[in-house]
Amino acid sequence: MLTIENLSLHYGAAQALRGVSLDVAPGAITCLLGRNGVGKTSLLRAIVGHQAPSNGAIRLDGRTLGKMPSHDRGRGGIGYVPQGREIFPLLTVRENLETGYAGLKRSERVVPNYIFELFPVLKDMLGRRGGDLSGGQQQQLAIGRALVTRPQLLLLDEPTEGIQPSIIKDIGRAIRFLRDSQGIAILLVEQYLDFCRELADYVYVMDRGAVVHSGDAASLDRADVRAHLTV
Repeated sequence: MLTIENLSLHYGAAQALRGVSLDVAPGAITCLLGRNGVGKTSLLRAIVGHQAPSNGAIRLDGRTLGKMPSHDRGRGGIGYVPQGREIFPLLTVRENLETGYAGLKRSERVVPNYIFELFPVLKDMLGRRGGDLSGGQQQQLAIGRALVTRPQLLLLDEPTEGIQPSIIKDIGRAIRFLRDSQGIAILLVEQYLDFCRELADYVYVMDRGAVVHSGDAASLDRADVRAHLTV
């Protein structure tokens, strides 16, 4: 579904990504791990079109994205849940979900029922303002909003950050459902090792802007791989 080839990215004179290559298969969970500041979020920003790479290629379902603007990437099947959730605090839960309608045909502008099955709290709080929800509920809302766009590829940037354990389990169940029942390709950026070990079909590890390891989830237990994940 997603292919990254030899991607490099600079912020001025600072290089954030160094020749990154990876693949995200349809109907699979691919986890990208690494310490803070190694380039994980920069890679997601390049995929969604928020930051232009200086070299390399990004392909979605075989199509090179090039300089395609971010709103067209959303229409083309990329859903994005940013770090920090970035929901609209003064809009209601319903209105937050409906912001996902922008790239849809009029006939498709409904919230899929499975979103409320995954996150029942959203249905119970449709009239509540997003800013009144707990951090975990806001994370569920951010994922739900991305799913309203009917993505083929879902990018999740540290969805467990600052979230209570019970909601982390709910998010894990939701990610499995999206893979198994909806066939969505998922790229999950995380630092929570156990969460990735339980969910991932394939893992990549980054260090200093480059991919330093790729393999199955079991490979995360190797000492040489863990060395790139410990502070």
